[in-house]
Amino acid sequence: MSDYNEWIYHGENVNAASSSNVPQPNSGVHDRDEMFEVLEDIISNDAEVDQLGSQSSNVQYDDLFTALNSELYPGVSSFSSLNFLVKLMHLKVMNKWTNKSFDELLKLLKLAFPKMDLVESHYEAKRLMTKMGLGYQSIHVCKNDCALFWNENSMSETCPVCSESRWKMQEGRRTGKNVPHKVLRYFPLAPRLKRLFATSKTAKLMRWHQAGKSTDDNVMRHPVDGRAWKDFDRKHPEFTDDVRNVRLGLAADGFNPFNNMSISYSMWPVVLTTYNLPPWLCMKPEYLMLSLLIPGPQSPRKDMDVFLRPLIEELKELWENGIDTRDAGNDRKVFKMRAALLWTVNDFPARSSLSGWSG
Repeated sequence: MSDYNEWIYHGENVNAASSSNVPQPNSGVHDRDEMFEVLEDIISNDAEVDQLGSQSSNVQYDDLFTALNSELYPGVSSFSSLNFLVKLMHLKVMNKWTNKSFDELLKLLKLAFPKMDLVESHYEAKRLMTKMGLGYQSIHVCKNDCALFWNENSMSETCPVCSESRWKMQEGRRTGKNVPHKVLRYFPLAPRLKRLFATSKTAKLMRWHQAGKSTDDNVMRHPVDGRAWKDFDRKHPEFTDDVRNVRLGLAADGFNPFNNMSISYSMWPVVLTTYNLPPWLCMKPEYLMLSLLIPGPQSPRKDMDVFLRPLIEELKELWENGIDTRDAGNDRKVFKMRAALLWTVNDFPARSSLSGWSG
């Protein structure tokens, strides 16, 4: 019947979930596994579109769909192997389990339930999660914060500025295993911005700033009502023409990760927030995006620009060229998403570091 509504919240299957471009779970197994919808969003958004409009193959996701189609244990259809692993990794993060304790738990589970379809180690679990867009890049840093061993310097053994060795040395010799002095963790921005448009709910929220602005010039409840936003709109009308283009704020500050004031250590997270979202969401933890984790033990101070380089390069690319993105709020049509960084949020010492003033 053409006018029949599918009651998806009462157990009916959703015909729209079937797609010729997305592998389907085995018939009768995990028909309503929540991870299937997650993978469908990821693949539908990441699939490249060529000039003929056909999508590329999904070979890179084969491992994920293999885990999705696998029963956690023979006869247990309520959990797929992938679903169980995602929930287990979530527990690890929320309860601050060490990697070693996670490995030991996996060994115990395999020992108690030999037929359980589960990864062997945290390393394998993390590699699988990376394919879901939950990974990061590890970038080596010069001992003196002079430069990153990244892009043109990725293969260098010594710093291009101070000639310091990339690796830790012991009595003038390199240790048995190559261990870098410092490691910067970089979480690419573009995939996470694309993910905001992968579901119709968040795709619509990304347009809130256009319809949600205050009608009273004397009331400011969101940055869209401020002078800076309006001035940016006047100077860059080509950016403003598409309401889906993303406006970002950046916050950075140092903290002691060891929760022990007797240990002098300062690690700097760099966090981005999306101001397209309404005021009751843009500052919620689930919508804050960790972009960089700058290692200690000292504050980066005036060398902050060295650590910000990967983020700045990606922001320049998003500003100048944009990136193809599927909009679930507009029949999954592809548009060119651009992004701009409008503000930084920080205290005065952090402001000095971000501006390159502190010595």
